[in-house]
Amino acid sequence: MAASRRRRRTTTTTVAATLAAVALTAGLTTGCSAVDKALDCVRTADAIADSVTELQQAVDNASNDATQLEESLDSIDQNLGEIGDQTDNADVGKAVDDLDKAVGNVRTSIDNGDPTPDISPVTDAAGELTKVCTP
Repeated sequence: MAASRRRRRTTTTTVAATLAAVALTAGLTTGCSAVDKALDCVRTADAIADSVTELQQAVDNASNDATQLEESLDSIDQNLGEIGDQTDNADVGKAVDDLDKAVGNVRTSIDNGDPTPDISPVTDAAGELTKVCTP
């Protein structure tokens, strides 16, 4: 009878250990996925910040090379697409939408002949995106 109880205890312990390992693995996998998404958000926000800096330089040098403005805006758009596809966070989504709208307004200004459009809304929106992406 004692041997029977030991076998049951061993089986119960084995099952409990297996379930704990499965739960831990599932938790770590989910946690890593969230961390990876946050890191991707930070990297992309950093790339957008670099693009905004390039945009500011392009505005400053617009009389020399107007194509720099479009290239900088295209770079921001590309990065916005990447970050928008990677997140389901409402704050990040709003920041992406705000930055996208600001970039659209700068494009409209350029299309309407403004050689040095006001990019402060782009800078502000990029700063907000960086803030919401920071873990």
